Amino acid sequence: MPKKRETDSGCELCKTTSCHRRDKNFPSFCPTTAQDEKYLAKITARYSKTPNTRKIAEVSASVEGDYYGIATRVEETLIFIKRMGYKKIGVANCVGLIDEANIFAKAAKAKGIEVYLASCKVGSIDKTDFGLAEGVKIKPGGFEAMCNPVLQAEMLDKAGCEFNIVMGLCVGHDTLFIAHSKAPVTYLVVKDRVLGHNPAAALNWTKSYYGRLLEPGFLEPRKR
Repeated sequence: MPKKRETDSGCELCKTTSCHRRDKNFPSFCPTTAQDEKYLAKITARYSKTPNTRKIAEVSASVEGDYYGIATRVEETLIFIKRMGYKKIGVANCVGLIDEANIFAKAAKAKGIEVYLASCKVGSIDKTDFGLAEGVKIKPGGFEAMCNPVLQAEMLDKAGCEFNIVMGLCVGHDTLFIAHSKAPVTYLVVKDRVLGHNPAAALNWTKSYYGRLLEPGFLEPRKR
């Protein structure tokens, strides 16, 4: 395998983030300086190519500017929905977060926003009926429903949701939901069963508790 060059690293080696405020020198490998001005202008123009893309860009920037460091993610999400003019939203939630999903729905309804929920086990299809081995189950030997993100996306689409929210779907299941959702999608809760749905903690603690992340091997699967 050829040796990796600095210019192949994208933003990986950056310590300046000069692209944010242009208050420092750009590093030699910076992807910003490597881009042709015409190419950058072409990319920027894509934000205006469709009205919806431009509106999302404008509204998200306004929410950031108005509520930076003030509003929680839940509040920012509700404000974004209101400013976008969405009347009905969908929530694709993990069944383990049904209580939190209902609290969010209650908060949205208090702001005049209609909500439709679809939990991950909807359809109640046993994992073996899908073709998975019994041993793949968390608790083999009994009924265990597969997560069904494609059906979640279909349900929210049929319900007429203009904007969908992911609340704690598993890694990969969230990928499928986003791929099949016809409406724009955002995250509200990212699942991390070990860290109380705060995956950034593992990255913040690589110098102590989660140093294993920087090692070449992978965590061994649990014993069944």
